[in-house]
Amino acid sequence: MALRRSTKVFGAGMAAAALAVTAFAAPVQAADPGPAAGTGHRATQRAMDDAVASGIPGITTQARDGRGVWKAASGVGDRTTGAPRGKNDKFRVGSITKSFVATVLLQMEAEGRLDLDDKVERHLPGVVRGNGNDGRRIRVRQLLNHTSGLFDYLTDAEYQRTYLLEGYLEHRYDTLPPRKHVRVALAHQPLFEPGTKHSYSNTNYVLAGLIVEKVGGRTYEEEVRDRIIGPLGLRNTSNPGNSIRLPRPSSRGYAKLFASAPDRIDDITEMNGSQGWADGDIISTAGDLNRFYRALLGGELLPPKQLRAMKTTVSAPESPGVSYGLGLTRLKTSCGTTLWGHGGGMVGWLSMALSTEDGRHQLAFNYNSGWDTGFRRKIVDAEFCGTP
Repeated sequence: MALRRSTKVFGAGMAAAALAVTAFAAPVQAADPGPAAGTGHRATQRAMDDAVASGIPGITTQARDGRGVWKAASGVGDRTTGAPRGKNDKFRVGSITKSFVATVLLQMEAEGRLDLDDKVERHLPGVVRGNGNDGRRIRVRQLLNHTSGLFDYLTDAEYQRTYLLEGYLEHRYDTLPPRKHVRVALAHQPLFEPGTKHSYSNTNYVLAGLIVEKVGGRTYEEEVRDRIIGPLGLRNTSNPGNSIRLPRPSSRGYAKLFASAPDRIDDITEMNGSQGWADGDIISTAGDLNRFYRALLGGELLPPKQLRAMKTTVSAPESPGVSYGLGLTRLKTSCGTTLWGHGGGMVGWLSMALSTEDGRHQLAFNYNSGWDTGFRRKIVDAEFCGTP
């Protein structure tokens, strides 16, 4: 699942992630010495340390620039033992998964197997129907840039109570097939006429994953593995399927699930991977995410026509200064640098992966918490502008 909304500028979060936080002490882990250490990332490390001091358990980060690769971590990976956050941790990337899915569909278009302007009905006949929803009026492109008007299943009140908030601990091992998420969404009327507005909806990418499977004749996971993970050598990236555990090395993930107890923090590390899917199930590392976006923006994964389409954006009114392409977000830093990438959230995890357009300067980082304290944008500005 790919959480959203309260911190929508980075495409992640939601009501649960926006609950008030209580700061707690956590040790700071120094950055790895390396080619770039001590020369260009001091502000980034300070911003990370400040985020931990504000109440984030731990952060793992990798930056790449002309000086080399810089890895760092701050805070704890396990609140019980006090073990530090690892610099090479694997984590649930949430909505960053959408960039992978959009890439697969654009590759399929380049192969002549579908067209972005195909109606959803052509590939998923009868699937999007009811309550005013109609796949005969929605194009594949509108799924990928969130202009379909389809309701976001994650904002359904009952779904939130059961799988994201107070019911999470009881139901986190449940297996949830993708079509359950679609049914939840279609129980609601569309938000607007397709193509007339933008509204971020995880339902769009569940349907995109189903189209990947229909066109490819294989599972969405196999397509991502054989088209992206394998060719790029992303050895630390995987789809969890129904597995409940994170592969090592990894830290614990934490969430605030109860509005009635805003200071309560639960360890939510284990969850059935099917509760996310093509909208947000991938597990990866900061290093692999940087490698993926560098290859994507550098033209290694898509022909020029498809990459241009991916970078053709629509405004995201709920996120001033942010625009959305096909599984790709564009934003500007405080110093005017244009960045491309995506953010992601799961219950217990918040991530960002951003790159300059030429791929020469990149940053990816992860919080092992489902809440934010306002420092993610500061970390980004620290890295790309040099000031927290």
